Amino acid sequence: MTEALPQFQLLAPGSVAEAVAALNETPDAVVCAGGTDLVVQLRKGLAEAETLVSLSGIAELNTIEVTDAGLSIGAGVTLADIENDAGIARDYPAVAKAASMIAGPSHRTVATVGGNLCLDTRCVYYNQSHWWRKSNAFCLKYKGDICHVAPKGNRCRAAFSGDLAPALMAHGGEIEIVSPTGARRLPLAEFYQEDGADHLKLAAGEIVVAVHLPPPGPASDYEKIRVRDSIDFPLAGVAVACSKSDDGQARFTVAITGTNSMPVLIEPDGPLLPDADKEVYFAALGKQVQKSVSPQRTTTIAPHYRRLSAAAVTVRLARALL
Repeated sequence: MTEALPQFQLLAPGSVAEAVAALNETPDAVVCAGGTDLVVQLRKGLAEAETLVSLSGIAELNTIEVTDAGLSIGAGVTLADIENDAGIARDYPAVAKAASMIAGPSHRTVATVGGNLCLDTRCVYYNQSHWWRKSNAFCLKYKGDICHVAPKGNRCRAAFSGDLAPALMAHGGEIEIVSPTGARRLPLAEFYQEDGADHLKLAAGEIVVAVHLPPPGPASDYEKIRVRDSIDFPLAGVAVACSKSDDGQARFTVAITGTNSMPVLIEPDGPLLPDADKEVYFAALGKQVQKSVSPQRTTTIAPHYRRLSAAAVTVRLARALL
């Protein structure tokens, strides 16, 4: 049975400044863009909001701009726009590939870049109906005092499952955030923290407005492991970028989603040298990935399988990018 959507007030600002003002004038307000995740959360009682601030009508958030400094993508740009942009597919292939693998085609026509970057963390104990969670005394992420994934721990282990973040991180992406005091930019990897109940470094009243990428350079790709080849969130999603120097060295950057409460950025231990033993190098890369991720019982799939899968996919993509 479909759960009823609770009553709320909808505000529709016409600019980023108006949206920031609305958030700060209405303390209980929640930002809504495409709503593909938030509306489901509201129906299930996973989110509560008496006021929604819609960003869908803000034109300045819906632009893709190429400059000498690189590429800027507004937070309101849809995943379908990213998927179908020929320039992004050519210059930042992992980004376009990741966008094309999120949810289903109809979701991608309304789901946004900012929404996917700010996607809530997920857990098999948390993403359930209200009555199910209540019967289990809720959890550390919502109204409870224990994480059912790691009962002896002191923090929530829900996993971040956004696909775009690792692809953007592999290309050196930065995120731009606006607050009442102005704008700030930081590396996308620094936007997240390892706490499933508080995984975004986003203060109250702040809005993500854009993501910025440096000029194109490395080749890249993205792949994810999931139960079904459509719709599903990643059990482990891997983005790999490879830069080659004139002397034949290959430097890899790896970013992984779905295993931790934040996307994990991995810088391999040195480049692959022209005369190096590739088998030894890639074996070491696989082991480094296994040590860097920490999947928990947040899905019905065994954590060790997700760990091994992340390593195997990383090595496969890295080999193919040489």
